[in-house]
Amino acid sequence: MKKLKYIFTCVLVLTLFSACTHNFDEINTNPNKTTVGMIQAVNLFEPILYNSANNWLDRTWYYNDELIQFTAFTGGVTRREHQYYLEDSRDWSGFWNFYANYSNNSNHMHELAVAQGNKSLEAIALTFKALFFSNMTDMFGDIPYEEAFSAREANGTITPKFNTQKEVYEFLFAALEEANDIYATNPVFQKPTMDGMYGGSMAAWRKFNNSLYLRLLCRVSGRTEMNVSAKMREILSNPDKYPVFTSNADNATVKFSGTAPYISNFGSTDESGFTSSGRKLTQQLIKMTVQTDGSGDQIYVDPRLPIIGKKNSVVQSNPRNIWKGTISGCTDIERASADAGTSWLNYKVFCRKNAPATYMDYAEIQFIYAEAALKGLIPGGEAAAKGYYEAGVRASMEKWSEQGAFSETPVSITPAQADTYLASPLGSWDLATSKEEAIGNQKYLALFWEGMEAYHEYRRTGYPVLTIGEGTVYNDHILPTRFGYPGTTMSTNPTNANAALKNMGGENNMKTPVWWSKQAVSGH
Repeated sequence: MKKLKYIFTCVLVLTLFSACTHNFDEINTNPNKTTVGMIQAVNLFEPILYNSANNWLDRTWYYNDELIQFTAFTGGVTRREHQYYLEDSRDWSGFWNFYANYSNNSNHMHELAVAQGNKSLEAIALTFKALFFSNMTDMFGDIPYEEAFSAREANGTITPKFNTQKEVYEFLFAALEEANDIYATNPVFQKPTMDGMYGGSMAAWRKFNNSLYLRLLCRVSGRTEMNVSAKMREILSNPDKYPVFTSNADNATVKFSGTAPYISNFGSTDESGFTSSGRKLTQQLIKMTVQTDGSGDQIYVDPRLPIIGKKNSVVQSNPRNIWKGTISGCTDIERASADAGTSWLNYKVFCRKNAPATYMDYAEIQFIYAEAALKGLIPGGEAAAKGYYEAGVRASMEKWSEQGAFSETPVSITPAQADTYLASPLGSWDLATSKEEAIGNQKYLALFWEGMEAYHEYRRTGYPVLTIGEGTVYNDHILPTRFGYPGTTMSTNPTNANAALKNMGGENNMKTPVWWSKQAVSGH
């Protein structure tokens, strides 16, 4: 296990999209000197699983939470993501390289697994490939897929064409179908102890694969040409052929042991560095999780809030001992007053060496079905949608209740408390004036701390309704619709990159909508 990071640096493959791999966090070996006999596919598995999971957490903290108003770094000017200040060299390139890196390593693990007859890793590699590529296209729009990573092949290229986002999704659906068929044969995972997510269970990996399939179907459900309804109905009606998550026990959660090198990303981070000196909970999050009366008194709190957050303990700043959020996108002038008495993240829950990282959970499946039922994509109508919605809320609370045990003052959420929440104005289906918005809002809360998913979903649905701060001048007060292609890609593969931008109908900026987004589907 001590060789984990050494192995990782030795097996990564250099040739990615044109300039995709420039300035990788890890050092990559020359793919032209890599042969099947040099490494076993199984040696790629742990670096991909654990290191990508930690990167997932890092990007959640730095980007998703700031863009989508879970938190705002208002403690200074060193980070301005909540004001939409995102740079090519650090931000655009960082995401491009991260997703390309792990997509490439998943692709290489697949090649090795096929050559070595390792069916379990052949399937897992396809699932990983769909996970990373889907996030890459969701962040950037059109990307290389068919010709990506082909430079080391005889007829390969270092200037790959960009596939449309529709094409990429069709390729991903095919990969997930192929993986599902392989999982169905129940291949043997050679070293179960290496798998910190599912212990080598092919049945569990198969559920993740097909749950990811549902996520991607939901993502493009606004595009009628994708015929999402037929596939969702097939998955729902054929659980033997397409098993998906049925409880939190199935969640795609990487469990770190807490012993090097299996340490969670923020395992050695103190409270000041993690949140209290900079990142604070926002007004948006507090508004959605705290009920107030006509006098402005806080009379009820979402039971998840004391698990993911904590009140400011400085009495002078918060004499009423209330939950308070800062202003996301605030101006520099507003910062001081906005921050006074502000609540922040509960570092005792998140900053543990064995704190988990989740790619996807059971609650998300329930919200996908709730939206699909409400829109008629699957049977059941509003009655079924309500059932899925409430199951999603309960699943989210159950998941966070488990983490509440690590809070400074342990917190748990009972089924009765979930019932109370679902009867309250914060969570009631019956009291919601817009059922579609209720699903979007609860899905947003349930997606807390899960990669870039809340950001993706906001661009798809428009929920929750966010208040854009006056300080978001760096993108003209427009919440970024995508990330731009890195400058190195634009300069070394200009013909294909510019063709992709032309196809998407915009410039290389953060104002061009991606193909599946609400803005692109509706035309405004």
